[in-house]
Amino acid sequence: MISGAHVILYSQDAEADRAFIRDVLDFPGVDAGGGWLIFKLPPAEIAVHPTDGPPQHEFLLMCDDLDSQLGEFHARGVEITRPISEQRWGKLTAIRLPSGAELPLYEPLHPIAHSL
Repeated sequence: MISGAHVILYSQDAEADRAFIRDVLDFPGVDAGGGWLIFKLPPAEIAVHPTDGPPQHEFLLMCDDLDSQLGEFHARGVEITRPISEQRWGKLTAIRLPSGAELPLYEPLHPIAHSL
């Protein structure tokens, strides 16, 4: 039986991004050995989208109130990299990780599956 999902973010500054996830996103975690942190994620869901190009995967964090969350991030000095855009399925933006990578955030306007 499948008991969970394990997401991997590849980073050019893994230590800084791990600290960001721990200290800014406040995700609890465990030390898997030698300081290698693995974090608990909020409830999750998966969607499969069609593509004409090569298959790819995306990781987005979901927010109940995107505007409020961005206000909290702004107060903590987190860079917002994209203005909020209104999509058919929700409100979308992104923040900057210390490594320079973007981490997308969205507030869904569709029914959510993660609390079924």
